[in-house]
Amino acid sequence: MKYISTRGNAPELGFEDVLLTGLASDGGLYVPKQLPHYPLHEIRSWRELPYHELAFKIVQPFVAGAIPDDVLKVMLQETYQGFAHTAVAPLAQLDHNEYVLELFQGPTLAFKDFALQLFGRLLDYVLEKRGERVVIMGATSGDTGSAAIEGCKRCQNVDIFILHPHNRVSEVQRRQMSTVISDNIFNIAIEGNFDDCQQMVKQSFGDQSFLKGERRLVAVNSINWARIMAQIVYYFYASLNLGGPDRKVAFSVPTGNFGDIFAGYLARQMGLPIEQLVIATNQNDILHRFMSQNLYKKEPLSHTLSPSMDIVVSSNFERLLFDLYDRDGPSLKALMEKMSQEDVSIETDRMARARDIFDSFAVDDDLTCQTIKQVYQETGYLLDPHTAIGVKAAREVRRTFTVPMVTLGTAHPVKFSDAIERAGLRVAPELPVHMSDLFRREERLFILENNLQEVQNFMAEKVFR
Repeated sequence: MKYISTRGNAPELGFEDVLLTGLASDGGLYVPKQLPHYPLHEIRSWRELPYHELAFKIVQPFVAGAIPDDVLKVMLQETYQGFAHTAVAPLAQLDHNEYVLELFQGPTLAFKDFALQLFGRLLDYVLEKRGERVVIMGATSGDTGSAAIEGCKRCQNVDIFILHPHNRVSEVQRRQMSTVISDNIFNIAIEGNFDDCQQMVKQSFGDQSFLKGERRLVAVNSINWARIMAQIVYYFYASLNLGGPDRKVAFSVPTGNFGDIFAGYLARQMGLPIEQLVIATNQNDILHRFMSQNLYKKEPLSHTLSPSMDIVVSSNFERLLFDLYDRDGPSLKALMEKMSQEDVSIETDRMARARDIFDSFAVDDDLTCQTIKQVYQETGYLLDPHTAIGVKAAREVRRTFTVPMVTLGTAHPVKFSDAIERAGLRVAPELPVHMSDLFRREERLFILENNLQEVQNFMAEKVFR
């Protein structure tokens, strides 16, 4: 399969190069030149498959020609046998036709394990094959960093640098990163916010001269196509477990960077009958304002109880806009440049196409806490704040009650004890056995100023030590 840039002025690449490239050379994001599409009878035939076998059906076309089928099958089996629940992505029922898809059964208790555990194995295979060493650089608002480190720590040919906003992630999230101590893993706390971290990563990918031409940067955040690809699978899995494809399903997705919900959009484009996709945001609601008002307008960042969604600029939104602009790279490039400088609305017909599948809702901290408390009192089920936002948004904008509504459970509540306490619940979620000693482990992290040059100098010093 070939991949093209959303901005239309970068070379087509195969999967190996897309895995290693991240941003395209023209500043765009890579997407498949053509998506596979499955008829209902083929999707129906997958109903009895365990998760790793279903993942092979979905992922194989995207890596064909780069990863042999037998190698990919082993990767997928190894990836998902390390999850705590045998179903890998179990469904928990909250009410009639209302479910949570538990995507926190992986080693770091967040949905990002689904992609990053596979990403590490793909990266290891490709780098070993090429005899190449690379530098992983990523920004995290909470969960990406620990999932990336856990997924890639065994890779022999990488140095890993993860940036997070200092004192703006939960203690569990920080410790999940900072207690993995290795000569090739560097956790950097930036005295700024997540967007500052993300901007540093983007600028570093745009100019990699600080690596002296001896290394290349590899992205682990959701701009990397491999992340999106792996997340498509659980939409099919949830649907098949609820009567799909003979029954439509709706999904509510807590989202900041738009990657997870874009995977749902792709599942629909590939033939999965999805009735509705709900964009669930916190107070940093640029996506909700765009969908509800047709206004793309940046506002100052708010720090909330759902830090993984504390994002002003949603990087993956460009991939959806590319489709809304009929995959016209030059037009999309002009739009993105305009969006970086001023408030923007798009044409009515394009907006109508987006609203055909997407709805949105913004949930502030008070509503988040109310939802955590209400669901616990009604069901005994404890939501983390991100998932609570998804549940609340789904209940507010659900189009029909005859179609099952599935909220993506993006993280384990143990990561966000402050939110549980603020919700007024006297319940303390416990760390799973494999993390029971987390608060006793040695930590190592580096606190740096919000300065790109300082960060790049630090990285170069460690890479060429």
